[in-house]
Amino acid sequence: MTPRPLDLLDLPTLYRYRAEAVSLDSARLLTRGNPLGAAGFISYFNPARHLYTAVSQENDTTLLGGIIQTNGDAFSRLVYIAPASQLTHPELPGLIEHLTAEAGRWGAFHVLAEIEENSQAFSPLRKAGFSVYAWQRIWDISHIPTGESTGVWSRIQSISVPALQSLYHQIVPPLLQPVEPVPRRSTGFFSIDGARCYVQITYGMQGILLTPLIHPEAVDVAQKLDSLLKELPERRGRPVYLCVRSYQAWLEPALEDLGGKASPRQAVMVKHLARMIKDEQAVRAAQPAGVSVQASHVSPADAAEK
Repeated sequence: MTPRPLDLLDLPTLYRYRAEAVSLDSARLLTRGNPLGAAGFISYFNPARHLYTAVSQENDTTLLGGIIQTNGDAFSRLVYIAPASQLTHPELPGLIEHLTAEAGRWGAFHVLAEIEENSQAFSPLRKAGFSVYAWQRIWDISHIPTGESTGVWSRIQSISVPALQSLYHQIVPPLLQPVEPVPRRSTGFFSIDGARCYVQITYGMQGILLTPLIHPEAVDVAQKLDSLLKELPERRGRPVYLCVRSYQAWLEPALEDLGGKASPRQAVMVKHLARMIKDEQAVRAAQPAGVSVQASHVSPADAAEK
């Protein structure tokens, strides 16, 4: 089975397997819905976007997969693989490798995927070169009874981005920072009682996802999250979710006390495509005044002996 790009004749195939897509991008699933839903069909044929779908077909077996890269990001994300009934197919790792090769042509340094730890998709991702670098759990906080707004949150301004980046470096482990890049845009909300609580907000037609960066020394975290739900702009009845990575697992008891509902634990996986190397610049060494340096000479014979 040789993977190939999606074409217009494959639209009936996408429709046929729309209920069997296994999402590998939690944020996209929660905010935009089924990756093979009707709303996403047109986007697969937009040449201006880094969104690619591959198809492998042989006899009566069809495998599908999609990958995306947002403008300005140094990484890509696997969006889905399908159908769910073929996750043990021996050709699935080859399809995933084909998708990651496309990300390499876009200039991505690595590819990310999120999957429940007990999913059958875990094995083909490992065979395709992915490894676990963190764990996460998605909490549904839509039905938490909210109290009165306390006004402890304000929309972050560009002047606060350095404070946000400092908070990021205090919370995200150094080994994960090459995979989870430092925030460079002023999106989300800061608590007004100091730069210790930040929540990024991702909106979509199907839901809202909150991604927190909260310092362990922050106080009244449960009350702050409760207040944020009350102050959340443009909610319009959409469900609200909060993503807790393993390095912030201490937030989970507070969410449980508030009445949040946890999803099964997910493995956050990465495949490295290239190593980022910072540019180096040659600098002329300072030489003390009045001191000359004699150039050394090495003969080919001397070089051969070394």
